[in-house]
Amino acid sequence: MEIAELISNISILSLVFFVLGIVLFIIEINMPGFGVFGILGFISLVACIFVTANTFAQGLIMTAAMFVIVIIILAVFASLASKGYLLKGVALKEATSAELGFSGTEDMKYLIGKAGVALTNLRPVGDADFDGVRLDVVSRGEFIRKGSVVEVIEVEGNRIVVREKESSAV
Repeated sequence: MEIAELISNISILSLVFFVLGIVLFIIEINMPGFGVFGILGFISLVACIFVTANTFAQGLIMTAAMFVIVIIILAVFASLASKGYLLKGVALKEATSAELGFSGTEDMKYLIGKAGVALTNLRPVGDADFDGVRLDVVSRGEFIRKGSVVEVIEVEGNRIVVREKESSAV
């Protein structure tokens, strides 16, 4: 079969199915979900092929060719995405510093050695009060009961690590 004869079989309906299929694939790539748009796009492209084909066998051959093309396109997209060329606008490029107006980025190292009271049971995560300030804290895996006196032993970014203090004086 010649390409000219195949092109002459293209109708408005087959163009609609083709464009719809491509649009549905683009939606699937850009919108997380369960693959509904991808499946509908694939069905639309197969419908486009069978509307255009003269015989069922020709439709099957063209569908197989489409499979190969789609696999190549997906491989190219996966390669580009793994190298970071796609979806650059999704990732934050700047640091979240206080100078740029972000909150919660202050250095909490001044808390090391400070004593407070566990407001919740720490299993190992919970809340503790340090001089009237409620903070999320974590123990090193041990269970600490609510009301126990805790001491800050380590600060890593916004992660405050505590242990139960031996003496009960705050």
